[in-house]
Amino acid sequence: MNLNNYFTLYFILLASLLFGQKDTVVLKSDTLKSVIVEAHKENDFGVTRLKQVEGTAIYAGKKNEVILLADANANLAANNARQIYNKISGLNIWESDGSGIQLGIGGRGLNPNRVSNFNTRQNGYDISADALGYPESYYTPPSEALDRIEVVRGAASLQYGTQFGGFINFKFKQPKPDQLFQIEARQTAASFGFFNSYLSLAGDKKKWSYFTFYQYKKGDGWRMNSRFNANTAHASVVYRATDKFKITAEYTFMNYLAQQAGGLTDNQFKKDPKQSHRNRNWFRVNWNLAAIVLDYDINETSKLNMRTFGLLAGRDAVGFLGVINRTDPMTERDLLKDVYKNIGSELRYIKHYDFLRSVSVFLAGARYYRGNTYRKQGYGTDGADPDFNYLNPDDLEHSDYYFPSENISLFTENIFRITSKFNITPGVRFEYISTSSDGYYNEQYKDLAGNVIYKAQIQDNKSNYRHFLLAGLGMAYKFNSFLELYANFSQNYRSINFNDMRVVNPNIRVDLNLKDETGYSADLGFRGSWKNILTFDITAFYLKYNNRIGSVLMVDSFSYIPYRFRTNISDSRNIGVEAFTELDLYKLIAGSQRKIGITVFANLSFIDARYIDSKQNAYKNKLVEYVPQQIIRTGTSFIYKTFKFSLQYSKTSEQFSDATNAEYSSNAVTGLIPEYDILDCSIGYSYKWLSLSGGVNNVMNKMYFTRRADGYPGPGIIPSDGRSFYMTLGLKL
Repeated sequence: MNLNNYFTLYFILLASLLFGQKDTVVLKSDTLKSVIVEAHKENDFGVTRLKQVEGTAIYAGKKNEVILLADANANLAANNARQIYNKISGLNIWESDGSGIQLGIGGRGLNPNRVSNFNTRQNGYDISADALGYPESYYTPPSEALDRIEVVRGAASLQYGTQFGGFINFKFKQPKPDQLFQIEARQTAASFGFFNSYLSLAGDKKKWSYFTFYQYKKGDGWRMNSRFNANTAHASVVYRATDKFKITAEYTFMNYLAQQAGGLTDNQFKKDPKQSHRNRNWFRVNWNLAAIVLDYDINETSKLNMRTFGLLAGRDAVGFLGVINRTDPMTERDLLKDVYKNIGSELRYIKHYDFLRSVSVFLAGARYYRGNTYRKQGYGTDGADPDFNYLNPDDLEHSDYYFPSENISLFTENIFRITSKFNITPGVRFEYISTSSDGYYNEQYKDLAGNVIYKAQIQDNKSNYRHFLLAGLGMAYKFNSFLELYANFSQNYRSINFNDMRVVNPNIRVDLNLKDETGYSADLGFRGSWKNILTFDITAFYLKYNNRIGSVLMVDSFSYIPYRFRTNISDSRNIGVEAFTELDLYKLIAGSQRKIGITVFANLSFIDARYIDSKQNAYKNKLVEYVPQQIIRTGTSFIYKTFKFSLQYSKTSEQFSDATNAEYSSNAVTGLIPEYDILDCSIGYSYKWLSLSGGVNNVMNKMYFTRRADGYPGPGIIPSDGRSFYMTLGLKL
């Protein structure tokens, strides 16, 4: 049976089940007053899993985790990803931003750059710069304001769109019922002049509820020339018009200004990782994000959800982009400015219905998205201050582009509960994608003396339209209430982004004939939990990536200066095993009702990611860049009532930064990223409305780095922070 016949039979079956005639039973009952039941929540290890159905989303048969921020004993003020995501297996984390303003994580061998390989959302709607053409997240919600972080792996492509990594959703805290005023304040001081202030107000009364917060942070940074300050604010208002219908309105604002210390060569890093040879590089971001969410409970078995969101944002970077082994000439700086104007809407319908003496679940949805990115690059001033004005705004020296994009999607999934223990979840997604470019760029070449030997302005107008189907199938078998076997197969797709189309950077060049990336991911896992004593999840996965875009080291034929060439290298495949387990030793021995807990956890991943079917010997069977073959995170916690002490050890094996697996280059843009291991320590205590927490990050003061940048914040090696201390005083009323 071919794919089209499969889809036809699938929809016929669903239609007959959903819209066939049924006997209707009406139950009448008296209206009861609401009752609020509060209970002490026992230890959840800081991580749990999504239910098969949550709201208007299906997660049956999918690899997923939920991080509970209330249980996290971590440096939340700095969004320390190494601690917050310590129990999410298979994540490679870039640690080049000690302030925690931007998040860089990648799963199963995918590039961590600004979470670009995940579909990144906040309360269910998009937050990235441009979901199609530039899916990078310059804004990351503050961890102090979050209730939980939901992570779903590659199988999320059917419900959340074209990506290989999966789905991340940041969910903000919600007010307690029937309390008009709830206040939370946190003040954090840390090493290197770091200061963070967080204040939130929340409330709930009758038909209305609200949640709002403001966060301010600043710091001098671990390295020279790396100071920053940031402001983030959010407001959410919920109106429950009836028992079945509610409206949520949200607005998020963020801006920050950061000085960027630039990269280092290998020799400079070995001599002094804290040094900086760039004092004129600055980065600025402004983010405005708004959303309207409608929820309607049609009846006891059906729900409707509609999310409409818009983004008005921008990011500016000014500085000297030349290779790090060249001294800043103190002339005009490169200035890159982006403006993002996006709007989207997503409609979801979910229905529970009878099938084979059980209740199955049908989900259908539609999405429309329109993205508009304006990108300019030219010369800025020759000063050292954060001046983001062009010298010649009407005649830019490098490029001036408009990148429109459009996306229409239709998707459906269905949980068929074959028996009380076994269910299958087929699904399909239709995608229409349009991406275009309209603008010009100036091309020039210089000789070794820096003289211009060729210069031309090139008009560049392209349009790319495509439509396709993605299909997937998930299965789950519950042996009992504690153990589950699950499997999933999903097709994936990723379109080339605007950075791939055109950027003027002396350290990187782009293939003009880039193609979109396609492939699929497959999981087979075994997971379970026992009381609040043991939890585990072991998964084997296979990720096939066709036409994978990557970077290779090349040498300019005019200047003989090395650069990275971004192109479709070849197909690749990632094979791996992810394993997580946590055990409360004390409760195992003394009983689960004890107020004392001594937990140990182990989070392991083993990945072999290689280029295959390559026509070029330079990267045939080579390791895929930014894929450590082993990632180990393990730790222990001692818990007594409201006191908690934690130790965490993290180890990441060596990895390469380009597809040729080059171990060294003179400009440090390409080369080996050595193995590193880090120890963190955290402590926390709360008494009624007051809390005190603190810790030491990188206890052993290891000197290491996680990335080599070809542009901002480099180019070159970007050192990670050395040892730092932090202390947080919290108030909650």
